[in-house]
Amino acid sequence: MSIAENIARVRANIADACREAGRDPKEITLVGASKMNDAAACREAIAAGIDVLGENRVQEMMAKLADNAYEGAPLHFIGHLQRNKVKQVVGKVALIQSVGSLELLDEIEKVAARMDIVQDILLEVNIGGEEAKSGFAPEKLAEAAGLAQTRSHVRVRGLMTIPPADSDRDTNIQYFNKVRTLYVDINEKLFHNELEYLSMGMSGDYEDAIRSGANMVRVGTAIFGARHYT
Repeated sequence: MSIAENIARVRANIADACREAGRDPKEITLVGASKMNDAAACREAIAAGIDVLGENRVQEMMAKLADNAYEGAPLHFIGHLQRNKVKQVVGKVALIQSVGSLELLDEIEKVAARMDIVQDILLEVNIGGEEAKSGFAPEKLAEAAGLAQTRSHVRVRGLMTIPPADSDRDTNIQYFNKVRTLYVDINEKLFHNELEYLSMGMSGDYEDAIRSGANMVRVGTAIFGARHYT
């Protein structure tokens, strides 16, 4: 199937999940996770109406930017971001979804201040407590959000999470529900209900994420096809 056909199928599934949850499909932002797909694939997704494109790797993102791959759609950075590569990302993406440490937050603040801009971010929640994964522990999230509010060149727009890869479906849903609760709590207590994005769910679980409250999903394989790692 073509990328356009895949996007149509994903949107139909989103609509079904929204119907089950009593939600409006228009609330959902569909991010096409375009890692390991070329500029032509990105353009095809944009032509088919993708809401956002999301990249995981800085070097790949920079090459595609040079090729005008993202013209016509916002670009998000959705992968693990190393501090030494922040300067290549800040100001080039509409949203950095994967801010999961105070050190990374401060580096983004420093680079954005130098550029005299405000960089929109999501705070990443390490909901599974995985040692090898970045992200704030749930019990540390409110503190991190409060500190982020004191930085004048970053703006928190919401939360992002990725459940452990080996979790079963029921456990994943529990994780999604926990992050939804965290989102509602800090939104009310710290952000005057001005947060906009709860980014949860990928190709294998975006429907469950939507039923659990996500309003942004990051879908790669279901849109672009299987990735072939070499």
